[in-house]
Amino acid sequence: MIINCPDCQPPSLLKKSKGSEDESPLFKISLAQWSLHRHLFGNAIEKLRWSKLVEELKKDSLATMIGKITNLDFPVIARKKFEIDAVEYVNQFFLDKAKDKKYLKELKNRSDSMGVKNLLIMCDHEGNLGSKSEKERKKAVENHYKWIDAARLLGCHSIRVNAQGDGSAEDQKKQMVESLSKLVEYSGERGINLIVENHGGLSSNATWLSEVVKEVNHPCIGTLPDFGNFPEEIDMYESIEKLMPFAKGVSAKSYNFDKNGNETNIDYMRMVRIVVAAGYRGHLGIEYEGENLVEYEGIRKTKDLLERIRNKLEKS
Repeated sequence: MIINCPDCQPPSLLKKSKGSEDESPLFKISLAQWSLHRHLFGNAIEKLRWSKLVEELKKDSLATMIGKITNLDFPVIARKKFEIDAVEYVNQFFLDKAKDKKYLKELKNRSDSMGVKNLLIMCDHEGNLGSKSEKERKKAVENHYKWIDAARLLGCHSIRVNAQGDGSAEDQKKQMVESLSKLVEYSGERGINLIVENHGGLSSNATWLSEVVKEVNHPCIGTLPDFGNFPEEIDMYESIEKLMPFAKGVSAKSYNFDKNGNETNIDYMRMVRIVVAAGYRGHLGIEYEGENLVEYEGIRKTKDLLERIRNKLEKS
């Protein structure tokens, strides 16, 4: 049975008309936790190989991360530093806490106290759902159960999973469809969406990913289109357009800005127009991933850019 909660359904496809009594914004803005990964990890990334870092995070995330902030600080920082009232978590920053109800309740209390809505958890390092090994696929599916439960406790509407695997493109599609079909039954019963991001490999092929989602054919399956994460040879704008019909979230990736505050790698106005034209009225999650600015400044520049674009589109 699928729980019929509003957050398990696709964002509204209703477009605001001029003179409408609906005063809600054209889209909302959230903050993706990866924007602060340097503040969270500290120099742990430099001290440990990535595989070793993940291993240590699974044992004791709080002791492994030696940054200036912790996962529990995230919703407070989103509100106080950036005046953002919705957040997207990354499980890497509390990789050992998915079943720790005391910890999760504390995180929920902190977000609630700030008036911050928890939207989703981006899940990594839980196995390849598209593996050619049936045993590995089964284990990967089971590994994600705890994050679905954690998302429900936190009040999120989704978890983001990765479409990683091996074999031919057709084999991986079949394997992913099988795994996602099993996993979405579990998530759907708990009112949690299962969303797949274009996150490298075949998942950055929008046609392939769209076919996977369509074949799973479940109301709680969808995509998390990311403005970045595309190889140079792929048209990012055309790809986002293909993924938007299934979107239950959007990741506004940013890297660098010019003196006018415009993103230099991505035509943000063009991207946001594609998002809005698809009828999407949910959150655009700021995910600053540049190296030239302090993370806080990169987040603020991305937020300013999104707000300028939103104001311009709402007046047009």
